[in-house]
Amino acid sequence: MSVEQLRHLLAGVLNAITAAHAHSTKAKELLDDYRRVIVEAQAQARPWLPAELARAVAQIDANHLRLDTVRNLLAEYESRM
Repeated sequence: MSVEQLRHLLAGVLNAITAAHAHSTKAKELLDDYRRVIVEAQAQARPWLPAELARAVAQIDANHLRLDTVRNLLAEYESRM
């Protein structure tokens, strides 16, 4: 495989990581909207929020960190080529 082919494939992976990050950002925004709707609907001092909501947001944050790490490592690798 030539360096140019490798760069082309690497660019595709970086684009996919960027797209995955954008999709998970949108998912987090939707979960935040969901949280707001639940709190507003209940309108009480201690609203009930499903435990899954906090876990989903935490998982998205963890995935963002992983995606950022992979993107940075690949960008560093690309710069060395």
